[in-house]
Amino acid sequence: MNVEFKTPWWLPDGHSQTIWSAKVALPTTEVVHWSRSSWSTPDGDVIQVDARVSNQTSPIVVLFHGLEGGSQSHYAKAFAQVCHERDWSLVLPHFRGCGGPMNLAPRAYHSGDHAEIDWMLKRVRALHPGRKLMAVGVSLGGNALMKWAAETGSEAQNTIAAAVAVSSPLDLVAAGKAIDQGVNKWLYARMFLSTMREKAQRKWDQYPGLFDLKKVMQATTLEAFDDAFTAPLHGFDGVNDYWTRASAKPVLKHIQIPTLLMNALNDPFIPAWSLPMDREVASWTEVWRPHHGGHVGFVESLGPQDWRGHVLAMPRAVCAWLAQESEHG
Repeated sequence: MNVEFKTPWWLPDGHSQTIWSAKVALPTTEVVHWSRSSWSTPDGDVIQVDARVSNQTSPIVVLFHGLEGGSQSHYAKAFAQVCHERDWSLVLPHFRGCGGPMNLAPRAYHSGDHAEIDWMLKRVRALHPGRKLMAVGVSLGGNALMKWAAETGSEAQNTIAAAVAVSSPLDLVAAGKAIDQGVNKWLYARMFLSTMREKAQRKWDQYPGLFDLKKVMQATTLEAFDDAFTAPLHGFDGVNDYWTRASAKPVLKHIQIPTLLMNALNDPFIPAWSLPMDREVASWTEVWRPHHGGHVGFVESLGPQDWRGHVLAMPRAVCAWLAQESEHG
């Protein structure tokens, strides 16, 4: 099975579909009201968790956000509405330092943090015993989720019923190089770096000398930033070691739960040639390669008068797949 999206004619390429979805398209047709709580981590830190709870017996989707994302991201609001349509609950744990106050520990978050995914999922499982649990990771969150599923193997079946990665950079080396080049550097890398450098400054204020602040502040690419900040904070020997070891692509064959990988072929962040081939994924895995959608774009229009469009089509397709897999589980 594959899926295609009816992209409006005025969004002809990956860049326009990516930007329009985040800046112009309607994420929902209703206002999303989140319920917030704080969770203490195993190492004494604190993260912020937003949830939209349905009834006490229906399935729960745990949503892992992308780089510098959170519950206010367009895709998070869209997933909240679609889960509500199905009478499902949605839980969105923010990665450290996202979604509110700066986290307390001398670390942040990174693309391959499968240990973080593990305790988050097990925390949701412990809070809601007996309920069907499913997980969706978007962009960075999807790579981390797939890394967890691969590292956990058959034991993942004890925690969740199925997992989905949307627009995820499963080959971090290829994606990292792509976002730092040409128009991508000016459209996207600069946007990410503006908030990432600010957070790095706040982390250095908490822990002076933790990393080379000057090198971080001079970074003009994500590669340079990850080399100066992300890698040393999380025990990697530089950016190449980080991107290589954190990539989920080399270990996808180890996944032993129903899994969906969805990447648009015109994603400006993720070169189509870097996507995993059929022989590189497990038999448990289904692959969708829509021609359009950009990076977490997937804009659709309701008709000629709907010039803004909406982003509900992707989460509806994903949740339909999850519902199908749940019936099998």
